[in-house]
Amino acid sequence: MTAPAGVGSGDTVVRRSLWHNRDFVTFWSGETLSLFGTQITVLALPLTAVITLDAQPEQLGILRFLQMVPYLLFGPLFGVWVDRHRRRTAMIGANVVRMVLIGLIPVLAGLGQLNMPVLLMITFCVGMGAVLFDISWMSFVPTLIRDPGYLVDANSKLAATSATADAAGPGVAGALVNLLSAPVAMAANAVTYLGSVISLLLIRTEEKPPPATVKRRIRTELAQGFAFVARNRLVRWIALVGGLANFFLSATQPMFILFAVREQDVPSSMLGLIFSIGAGGGIIGGMICRRLIERLHLGRVYAGALCVAFVPALLLPAASGPTLVLGVLYTVAWFLGSLGLTMVNIVIMSVRQNVTPPSLLGRMNAAVRAVMFGLGALGGPVAGLIAATAGVREALWISTGCSGVFVLCGVALSPLTRMRTMPGAATDPADQADGPDHAGPGSRPPSVPEMAD
Repeated sequence: MTAPAGVGSGDTVVRRSLWHNRDFVTFWSGETLSLFGTQITVLALPLTAVITLDAQPEQLGILRFLQMVPYLLFGPLFGVWVDRHRRRTAMIGANVVRMVLIGLIPVLAGLGQLNMPVLLMITFCVGMGAVLFDISWMSFVPTLIRDPGYLVDANSKLAATSATADAAGPGVAGALVNLLSAPVAMAANAVTYLGSVISLLLIRTEEKPPPATVKRRIRTELAQGFAFVARNRLVRWIALVGGLANFFLSATQPMFILFAVREQDVPSSMLGLIFSIGAGGGIIGGMICRRLIERLHLGRVYAGALCVAFVPALLLPAASGPTLVLGVLYTVAWFLGSLGLTMVNIVIMSVRQNVTPPSLLGRMNAAVRAVMFGLGALGGPVAGLIAATAGVREALWISTGCSGVFVLCGVALSPLTRMRTMPGAATDPADQADGPDHAGPGSRPPSVPEMAD
């Protein structure tokens, strides 16, 4: 369903608001519910392992690994599959699976049948559903909008929803865990997935099947995406730096939760508040990034944002004092980290879109995400092994200290830090047969960060 344009005079056309597009509003409402539920799980899932199952550090690391590794194992393959099938059907299936699996956690806990192997298996399967849904919805939005003139408005609304969910979700999760229990809090996420499925079923817009074309071998299509990433210097660096960033984020977050709850006696409600206020930095980062890029060199914004994203993490193991003081210091660290990380993501996504031929965007994104989340998946197990051997605080010091070294190397060596403006489109003769060779300088970067939260 396309919102009709208004009547204008001359070259001026007054467009009606997307609020008049019933199907988009329906999808947006369901996606809002889904995002809030997902953010509840971000905190409630590790708290279920820590509080209910008395998880050890290495087990918490494996839990984080299983959340992220499906992006490496299935992302590129799902990317090819989604381009060949209807996206709405894939999203409905993905959320039905996630709803059932997440809903099993409180049921099994109530029956006394929940244990770490079961929780790990559920986590991995939920991760597969997340990968399929994530790849599908970004391609489905243009089907709802039809008119490209509305895409910026649509992406802005979805980005605002995502940032709000990041900010509010952990706080809601902390309150639910405090009021009920960590497994029962997971039931709220299952309900939000049900709402998302209902919203998708209510959409009336007909999604045409992909056009029949000469099918190429899946292996060939996958290889083209990875080959482009390997050949293009900027995209290659983005994938490497993004993967290392996710590695350190994955190493830090679960160990911080374990450290704060067990060694610092931080209540789960306060922990949720810390993550919620901290996520507010991402909202501000999204608001100021474009202006900073316009006033400063692109490379300076990138370098500064990378430092702001990771250097404050040193506060996590260094903080000491009363609970209130700890809460303030932890909140500052997460706020600055979210601020910098959002700005880094805006820069790297903009660069990727501008240097990649449109015909390769899907496969390039799948390949980059595989590298980013593949390296990121290793952070949790590595940190868990270190914590089991040396202690949780020591593991935090090692992960945050190494992330500081990573930032210095990334700033010094990355070609992005030496760029003054956004790069132009690269010509790739090998891919010219696939379509146009540039995305155009006016392309808008996606608003959803690709580095792990």
